[in-house]
Amino acid sequence: MEFTHKRTTLITALLLLVLAISQGIYSALYSAEISFSRQVAWGLEALVFTLLVAFAGASMVQAKNAQLGWSAIAFSAALNIVQVSIGLTLFSTFGKVAGTVEGAQPLIGGVVSLSFMIYYAAKLLLGLAAVVFGLSYIAKGGKALGGLTAFVGVVAMLANGILITFGRDGFLPSGVAGASGMIATLLLAICLISLNRNKG
Repeated sequence: MEFTHKRTTLITALLLLVLAISQGIYSALYSAEISFSRQVAWGLEALVFTLLVAFAGASMVQAKNAQLGWSAIAFSAALNIVQVSIGLTLFSTFGKVAGTVEGAQPLIGGVVSLSFMIYYAAKLLLGLAAVVFGLSYIAKGGKALGGLTAFVGVVAMLANGILITFGRDGFLPSGVAGASGMIATLLLAICLISLNRNKG
């Protein structure tokens, strides 16, 4: 099977769709205080992010335009692999150390802050991708979906940019950045599927 640009675009869009849905489910479970295996949830996300790096990277080099959008998706996925890996491997380890060694409590706080900094950077990049492909879809006549995708992308970029600049304890709740990034990812996936379908 040949992985043409049309095929890699579709697979990239479907991977983004899976991520948006899985993050929505994760957020709902967390808010409802329903227990679940973070190892499995984050492990599956890490697997999808790993595939996304490859397919978005392939789309980037195959594309004749919108390379900025493809680059943003690919590097967002790479950052998310690092972020999820920190959560899976270091949260519990540093938590145990902080709980048993006197004066080590700031360690876990530092690791969590690092993870969130990477998380915000990845969401900002997805927001940028949503702006790029939203504008592309507007140019092809899809004003409603393209406009909404680009708008939410700008919101995600601003929200996550604010948290990167002022920190997680700044004036903007972290949930706003996460939610806007998740919605931008969902709309980006739908926009890519629509753009891909219009290629014929």
